[in-house]
Amino acid sequence: MSFDPFVWIAALLTLCIFSFLYKDNPLYRFAEHLFVGVAGGYSICIVWYNSLKPNLIVPLIGRDTVLSDRLLLLVPAALSLSMLARLIPRIAWVSRFAIAFMVGTSVGPSIPSTLQARVLEQIGGIVKLGAPSDGTLLTVFNSLCLAVGTICGLVYFYFSKEHKGVFGAAARVGIWFLMVGFGAAFGYTVMARVSLLIGRILFLMRDWLGLVT
Repeated sequence: MSFDPFVWIAALLTLCIFSFLYKDNPLYRFAEHLFVGVAGGYSICIVWYNSLKPNLIVPLIGRDTVLSDRLLLLVPAALSLSMLARLIPRIAWVSRFAIAFMVGTSVGPSIPSTLQARVLEQIGGIVKLGAPSDGTLLTVFNSLCLAVGTICGLVYFYFSKEHKGVFGAAARVGIWFLMVGFGAAFGYTVMARVSLLIGRILFLMRDWLGLVT
């Protein structure tokens, strides 16, 4: 058994979280609120020391910063302060400008990368039915499945035409491919959660109780 107080704190908090398997209780709520508070405080420190302080505060009050750069820094400073207007209901609408600017600047650069990763690569996988260097039967079969699944999936989401005849059959095939895709994604999520559970149980049995090595 470990005599490290930090290991004991981690183990007790883990047991508090596991107590939710029985029912909702004050111990679970305490651990949940503590986790949210610590995560929020940690995120604030990361944003302050990695973003706000080096990129805004230090250049804004630094003597080496020219006047034009300081005036330019007032724009992100004003947008950052306007986000705090959400705390005051009367002027909460001011934060909409900062939110709109943040959403626009984040969505704009993500469009090319998303288009490349989710559209162009998908089209490339459909067109390429197996290069001569690796054109094995398995490669050709996988490429055909990718092509059929993508086309039939798109047909299912095409609602301007009634799903009857060949069009309806393709839509039904698309449903099966979508179900397989969603099932695989759900299975991956469950696998990740089970891996996390195994890690916590191993922590309790090895690092805390010392029952396994």
